[in-house]
Amino acid sequence: MPSSSPLATDVLIAGAGPTGLVLANLLGARGVAVTLVEKRADLIDYPRGVGMDDESYRTIQAMGLLKEVEPYTLPQHIMRIVNGRGEVIMTNDPQGEPFGYPRKFGFLQPLVDRAMYEGLARYPNVQVLFGRELCSIEEDADGVTAIVRHVEGPEGDKALGESTEVRARYLVGCEGGRSFTRKWIGAEFVGVSPSTRWVVVDVRNDPLGFPNVYLGADPARPYVSIGLPHGVRRFEFMLFDDEPNERVEDNAFVTQLLHEHLPEGTELDIIRRRVFTHHGRVASEFRKGRVLIAGDAAHLMPVWMGQGFNSGVRDATNLAWKLEAVLAGRADEKLLDTYSAERRDHAKAMVDLSLAMGNIIKPTDRRIAFGRDALARTMNISPAVKNYFSDMRFKPMPRYGRGVVVDHETLTPGTAHRKISRRRVPRLIPLRNALSKNSPVGAQFIQPWVGVDGEDVRLDDALGTGFALLSWGLNPATLLDDATRAELDAQGVRLLCAVSPNQVAWAKQECADTGTTVVADTHGALKAWFDKASVGTAIIRPDRFVAAACFNADLPKAVRAVAEAGHLLPTQR
Repeated sequence: MPSSSPLATDVLIAGAGPTGLVLANLLGARGVAVTLVEKRADLIDYPRGVGMDDESYRTIQAMGLLKEVEPYTLPQHIMRIVNGRGEVIMTNDPQGEPFGYPRKFGFLQPLVDRAMYEGLARYPNVQVLFGRELCSIEEDADGVTAIVRHVEGPEGDKALGESTEVRARYLVGCEGGRSFTRKWIGAEFVGVSPSTRWVVVDVRNDPLGFPNVYLGADPARPYVSIGLPHGVRRFEFMLFDDEPNERVEDNAFVTQLLHEHLPEGTELDIIRRRVFTHHGRVASEFRKGRVLIAGDAAHLMPVWMGQGFNSGVRDATNLAWKLEAVLAGRADEKLLDTYSAERRDHAKAMVDLSLAMGNIIKPTDRRIAFGRDALARTMNISPAVKNYFSDMRFKPMPRYGRGVVVDHETLTPGTAHRKISRRRVPRLIPLRNALSKNSPVGAQFIQPWVGVDGEDVRLDDALGTGFALLSWGLNPATLLDDATRAELDAQGVRLLCAVSPNQVAWAKQECADTGTTVVADTHGALKAWFDKASVGTAIIRPDRFVAAACFNADLPKAVRAVAEAGHLLPTQR
């Protein structure tokens, strides 16, 4: 039985890793009462993830922590795969900044995690309890009752061993691969755990100094060498079957691993050395009633594509606005069903890609490595193929075909075909003429710099924190009746009119007294997006994914379809 006073909260989050910290920040900013419990006495202080995508950086922007996180990141982090002869067989250097930032960053996770944790101090509605382990869950129609036990603390702490009852409306397990919450849900952890082991060695005062990432597909011993911020370098080496884990504590063995990578006589300032095994697993379900899982509790993936951290951030970004909408009474609980529907397929795709990348790097059979290298040389002859890998077009970007989406052609709620098909709407010439035959619905909207009231801002800062209607060259308020506009206002939906800079004065007159924000397309990126998609208005979700894209004449129908797909509840009764 609990031996201390019960706690009440809206959302109980178990696990103060990156996923739990991101979710707590996003919910805290939305005014949700959050209790975050962590089994350890403090945050993990050793390096883990080292790669951050632009999508995650965009979420950090949404958290309001760009300035705090930026010092611990390194942009334009290029990855190269080299064979045993030092020949580059693949380069991964994606160009462009569609979401407002360079595509890839190196980063120091302990320091980024610390910045996110310290960011929670901004919110009186968020409390963090260290040394507390989630050990019991009971669900009923109105909420969840959880028991957390005080398992770590200073020596002599009289509270050690005591249990606390926490009453929450929802519980999210972010406790990692051994998640108690996932086991309580009863979800299968489907996938594989390759038997290969790796040792990671992180050092200060980088003894090499050159930047970026090298994945060594060397059959003699596959390795990784990564330049990171603050003069940190990471080395990783595959361990062979006859090399027990304990050997990594032997300095002579580590010196042997590194002898071909460092100048003779180099002295290392080692931060940490650890042995790990890659896992490729995805939970069969991410939700059971009022209990959900996210991050490593929901999926584990090998390190090769640097997607463990990023996939957890995607989970939290997808889930936060949905939980808040349900808690605030603006949406039915069915909205939470879309979390698993949207996130699980993409998480599995990233696991599969990471496993495939590992199979390229780790072969130790020289015949297999020779065939791989020969194939790579042949493929690199073609500039198109070489650019395909360099620009990372093989990476499956999140794109939701089910959930809070509306079909591009039929405006059917809850589903979105990936491709435009003349068979579905053969009469609409504008759809047939669309420059891109890929529907923009279900994908992330771009984030260029724009002008608002004479100031340059990132688009997300203009969109606000809720849903947004963005129309090109027209005030979307003129397309909606008074009742619909009142409902959108009650739901916190922001209306925006995007125009070329020389149209701003006209647009401000048109939008006066309607509450519509005028956005100057100072770099032409928005005009290009609407041109390529061949639509006039986009309905953008709080997580910056496109819920619907339509002709202006269809906007009222699209608004109703998004409300149905998102199980949004009418506020004007």
